[in-house]
Order: sequence, then C-alpha cells, then structure tokens
Amino acid sequence: MADPAAAYRTVRARTEALAAPLGPEDQVVQSMPDASPTKWHRAHTTWFFDEFVLRRHGVTTGSDDSFRYLFNSYYEAVGDRQPRARRGLITRPDVEAITAYRRRVDAALVELIGRVDEPLIELGLHHEEQHQELLLMDAKHLLAQNPTDPVYANDAPHTAAPDRLPTDDWIEHPGGQVDVGATDTGFAYDNERPRHATLVRPFALATRLVTAGDWLAFMADGGYERAELWLSDGWALARAEGWEAPLYWGRADGSINPTVDADRDAWTVFTLAGRVPVDPAAPVVHVSYHEADAYARWAGHRLPTEFEWECIAAERWDDPTLQFDGQVWQWTASAYLPYPGFVPAAGAVGEYNGKFMVNQHVLRGGCCATAPGHSRPTYRNFFPPASRWMFSGLRLARDV
Repeated sequence: MADPAAAYRTVRARTEALAAPLGPEDQVVQSMPDASPTKWHRAHTTWFFDEFVLRRHGVTTGSDDSFRYLFNSYYEAVGDRQPRARRGLITRPDVEAITAYRRRVDAALVELIGRVDEPLIELGLHHEEQHQELLLMDAKHLLAQNPTDPVYANDAPHTAAPDRLPTDDWIEHPGGQVDVGATDTGFAYDNERPRHATLVRPFALATRLVTAGDWLAFMADGGYERAELWLSDGWALARAEGWEAPLYWGRADGSINPTVDADRDAWTVFTLAGRVPVDPAAPVVHVSYHEADAYARWAGHRLPTEFEWECIAAERWDDPTLQFDGQVWQWTASAYLPYPGFVPAAGAVGEYNGKFMVNQHVLRGGCCATAPGHSRPTYRNFFPPASRWMFSGLRLARDV
C-alpha cells in the first residue's frame, strides 16, 4: 500500500457510509442464521484490527473484554464466541457504543500505522471490504422480509445490462497446460496460492452472463418442475422450499407496493432500491449453485470449472462488455479445495480460509456490491451450493 493510513481511512469510511441508510433498528436484527446484523459487521471488522493488530503491539483501546466474545466470528485460537445464529440477540452494546468503539480503534490504528510495518493491516482492510459486501447482502435479506418493500437507498448497487454487447457468443480455448492462481507479488488471499499448472481440455466460455430474460425462458419451459434437470440434492431442496424463481422474485400482482404495476404474468424483483420489474436484459442474480447447474443442463451446456473461467478472465479482465467483474459472482463447477502445496498460515489468521474447504463451490468474478478494486481474476469466493442470498449468477461453458 502506497499510503496505508489513507487506505485505512478510506475503507473504514466506506463501511460507515454503507451503514448510514440503516437506522438503529435495522442494524440489530438478524434475518436468518447465515446473515449477520449490520451492527455486528461494524463491530467485528473493528475487533479484527483490535485483536490481530493493536493487541499484538500492546496497544489497548479501553474496550470491554466482552467484545472478544461478542464479535469474534470463527477464530477458535482466540477463544469462545457468540453463536453465529444468535448474533441478532446482542442488543447491547448498542449502535452508538459500536460507533464509539470504531472511533477508538481508528485513532489507535492510524497512530500505529506511522510507527510499524504491519502486514495484517492490509489483510484487515481486504477483510473489511468483504464485510462491506456482506453488510449489503444481509441488509437486503433483512429488508426483503418487510412486506412494504422498503428502500435501502435509491442509488444502491444493482445489476445492469452492459452498455455494449460482446461481438461473439463464445471465447474458445485450445486447452492444455495453464498456470492458475496468484503470483507471489501483490495482495492475494492464501486460498489463491500457490500458483500452479493444471490441465484443461479444449473448451469455450460464453462471452455474456445469463440474463433474467434467459431465466424467464427457463421458467416458462418448466425449469423448476423438471426433475431430470436437477441434481438430487437441489431437486429435494427446490421442492421443500417451493422454489419457482430466483430469490427476491415475485409476481407483480402479488405485491402490496403500489409503485409496481399489477400484471399476473409479470415478475418483479426486490432490490436495495425497492421492488422493481424484472429487467430481461440484466444478469440474473440470487440463484443457487443447484439452480445454475439446472439452467446449464437445460441450455445444453455446463458451468465452467474455476480454472477455465480464470484462464479466459485473466486475458480479458479489462473488457467491460464481458462483465467478468462488477455485476454478479459467477458459479463454477469446481468444489472449493486447496491448491497443491497450500499451507494455512500459523496462528488464528490461518483459520481465514483453509478450514472451510469442504462442502462448498467456488464462485469467480465480483458483483455490483463488491468494493471497488477488490476483485481480481484469481479471486476465489465460495458458498454452499444451496446459498442464494449473495449476488450470484452464472455464465455458461461448453466442450470444444
């Protein structure tokens, strides 16, 4: 980082700006076990710096010792913690107390940055950017539970069709040995390394994301009713939960929001800017791996492996028509596993990624809610295959 203090202030200020449209009541409630309250995100990202940077250098901020229990996420090496599904029950300390906590830690960190070279500060900033996206995901899920379709912000991040369409439908690759993963220079998470060679068969990657219009065609053709399109676990889940469309979609005639035209054949989608008609040209978003896989099978193609995705994205990352970044995370067919030679870091920070390498699938790219500059071609996001509250979509691949 060229100016660590400036970078620190920028990231921390963005978190507060994202939380600003949410009142105290919004910031406390937890809408489901996988989501966390906004207040908790603000406190946890502060605790990260407090625990792993300030404490390491003998700096105290006068915070209550209970914060180590309340705002630890999953670091077993640090100690016990509030169960994840019960974070919404932490009404105290209140929102104002968390704001004060952030200010105390900020003051101490900025002073420390001028005296030490601490690599965990950079990790902490990238960690906070991850939680900025989680904050928006979780706030959207919370607001969606309100039948009045409240608006988070009129200018909130959203998916959109590209200004210009790609010139081709597919990008072909001859296959063979390709190098994947982050190099040893520049920031990357440990799960992006070591860089290594892998083999891919000849394939082609779609130049565009699957759109909401494409998805409407899938739905019209009985995509959610045809068991032959689905993996067994996905079919059972879709039946049990009554899936008939992506998360946050609803029929226009079923909305109590008077701003949405009532049309029994039309679909709407809840966004951070409220409920709006589905835009057929925009990328489909909030679909699970199971839905993405079923759609790919219906379309006569498949999902790309993460390595196929990366070797094309690394070459074409800066082409905005391809939307590798900035719209939706893109499901891949790859299970989330360690790269050959992966070794977790020593201590608590070694728990950051490695211990989650089971029962999850890799998503690549970056979405409309991802912090600016946070994504890169080697970035490995990961979620369980049933998850769909994150900003997840897909693009197709095929064999050549």
